Amino acid sequence: MYPHGFLREHSSILVGFMRITDCIVLLAACAVGYLLVFGAKPLQPHYQIAVLFSVLLQLIVFNAYSLYRTWRGVDYAQEFTAVLIAWTTVFAILVFLAVITKTSEKFSRAWLLMWFSFGGISMLLMRYILRRLLQSLRSKGFNLRHIAIIGAGGVGKHVFESIQGSPESGFNICGYFSDDEVQVEQAKGLRRGAVIDALDFVTSRHVDQVWIAMPLAEADQIDTLVNLLSEHTLDIRLVPDIFGFRLINHSVSTVAGMPVVNLSVTPMDGVNRWIKLMEDKVVSFLVLILMSPFFLIIAAMVKLSSPGPVLYKQDRLSWNGNCFTMYKFRTMPVGAEESTGAKWATRDEQRATSFGKLLRRTSLDELPQFWNVLTGHMSIVGPRPERPVFVEQFKDEIPSYMRKHMVKAGITGWAQVNGWRGNTDLHKRIEHDLYYIDNWSLWLDIRIMMLTVVKGFFNKNAY
Repeated sequence: MYPHGFLREHSSILVGFMRITDCIVLLAACAVGYLLVFGAKPLQPHYQIAVLFSVLLQLIVFNAYSLYRTWRGVDYAQEFTAVLIAWTTVFAILVFLAVITKTSEKFSRAWLLMWFSFGGISMLLMRYILRRLLQSLRSKGFNLRHIAIIGAGGVGKHVFESIQGSPESGFNICGYFSDDEVQVEQAKGLRRGAVIDALDFVTSRHVDQVWIAMPLAEADQIDTLVNLLSEHTLDIRLVPDIFGFRLINHSVSTVAGMPVVNLSVTPMDGVNRWIKLMEDKVVSFLVLILMSPFFLIIAAMVKLSSPGPVLYKQDRLSWNGNCFTMYKFRTMPVGAEESTGAKWATRDEQRATSFGKLLRRTSLDELPQFWNVLTGHMSIVGPRPERPVFVEQFKDEIPSYMRKHMVKAGITGWAQVNGWRGNTDLHKRIEHDLYYIDNWSLWLDIRIMMLTVVKGFFNKNAY
């Protein structure tokens, strides 16, 4: 018999602890903000009402966003994004209610901003500490889920190796069963045998879950196993054989009452699309306002460097393969491509003007693209857009090339901050672009923007 994890037997205690902790963080953030704005003055009655209502609202909203479910084995970014969205929703409702009740003028804007900021940061910090603590306990053998794997083919081997390589996820493999004798032999130190032996094992030993990891071609056997295992009080999980596909933002959803496996879908759907939109609008607007004097200086220098317009317009492809006009500060004389046609800039580039070379080396020629972001054709962060003539060439040469267009093109991106820009390995660049799409989160965008600023605009591959 395998003992249940202590926290599973007392999961309601853990959930209750998380709810209480969230409420304490909310109240503490409120108190800190109030102290900084008003000093040691007593909390005024209308502030008291707002705080008490926010506690009730937080419990409802956080529960609606499923924040008190198990996050075992789930990426940090998914949970943290859900927390931030839920916390923002609480404040949005509070502000909305204050406006329609005409009480918004009674509250300090500075207090609200501090309350929101301190509360959000503290909740994320508490969740991080709790997850690290749980992962530490699981890696030491506490609070485990005991599982048996029924596997076949490459998918069974993949699941077995992945779980064994992630002890912090808290899954303990206590048995591996397969009709493939070679795979069974590799599962040393475990109870093992053929598929038929798995049924006797789960009957005689108490396991929490059975994972069926078989190719889709074994549908009949999978159906038989599910029917036989349904006679036992344990969790049954099916790991579909989709590891051979190039997955993008894969998930499982329900459509018209049917379970649907999303193999390759854009992450810019639902609330994610609005988060990305707000990020782009706010950042691009601030940059255009703050950098406007600098834009005028560059424009004047471009005009003095050679005759012609200040801006260079070029057709590029973005989200869903839609064509748009991208703007840059002009770095070459007018008509520079009339004799050569469309071509990539190379390290020994001779077509650029002297000031144009400086703009290219510092990436300052890209600044007008913040206008493309503000108008909705581009994002701050995303795969770099390419010219239609090159897209037609690369889509047949580079596997999964067109999947980079599942999100809006960006001014900077995961490939660029990792050095894959300019005339570098396109396969590596697409690999980084697809990683970005598959792992997109607000935090990843912030990280890329910070890396872009920290590393500066100079790059050895910019020419």
